[in-house]
Amino acid sequence: MPISGKHRRPKSSTIARGVAAAGAGGAVIALPLLGATGAHAAEQAAPAAHSAAATHTAPAAPVAKKQAETRTYSVVAGDYLSKIAADNKVDGGWEKLYQDNREVIGGNPSLILPGMKLTLGGSAATGTTQAAPAPSKAPVAPKPAAPSAAQSSSSGYVAPVPGKHTTNYRASGANWSSGSHTGIDFPVATGTSVKAITSGTVVTAGWGGAYGNEVVVKHADGHYSQYGHLSALSVSVGRTVSAGQQIGLSGATGNVTGPHLHFEVRTGPAYGSDIDPVAFLASHGISV
Repeated sequence: MPISGKHRRPKSSTIARGVAAAGAGGAVIALPLLGATGAHAAEQAAPAAHSAAATHTAPAAPVAKKQAETRTYSVVAGDYLSKIAADNKVDGGWEKLYQDNREVIGGNPSLILPGMKLTLGGSAATGTTQAAPAPSKAPVAPKPAAPSAAQSSSSGYVAPVPGKHTTNYRASGANWSSGSHTGIDFPVATGTSVKAITSGTVVTAGWGGAYGNEVVVKHADGHYSQYGHLSALSVSVGRTVSAGQQIGLSGATGNVTGPHLHFEVRTGPAYGSDIDPVAFLASHGISV
């Protein structure tokens, strides 16, 4: 018989365990019985745990990858980037072709040499890379100022390009295989229109070794004019041209250190028959 006043309520801990029956024949699940503080914390933790679980189990969205079809092109004599891009229908034109092959071509898009292997339709660089996010606004390359009109005279002669020449005729130095400069140079930007100095017939139009892409025109007085380092040719052999007619675009093909027009006057069609082009043009009223 219990003694009155001696019965003690058992001391409960902050966390006590109890048993809840799921029903007759059901499983018995042990649940922690928490104090007021612990229960409140559990209620707060539950949504976060549910969110974390949902995040963990949600499958990542698949990312589709597409590799552009690539082809290889071997540069031949007389090629230039805009011609290659047009002939091979390169999306983005010569700018994209140059961008994809910059490591092969180098810093000057006008200087490509026979034998170079160019990738068409994709980057020439090896390895797998992730595309960078597109900029909010594409950069725009600055446009060179338009040159003034080429000089002309009543004698039927014109200057080959606008402006004055820099490197003089017969300037000496190791830059030239003959030991001296066989013409004069005009420092014009790539793409400047190059004009025939007077009427004549085209006898050369194509790759000229160190001269890069060149055009040679025979004139009625027996002299020849030569235009070197062109980025594009506008005429072909046998074509008759008039004074001031475009025969090509200036560039930096061949053996050069930068874009310019190399211009010669010759007594014959080949290298080594050069005469002073400044004096020749001056005799026809053209000062360069």
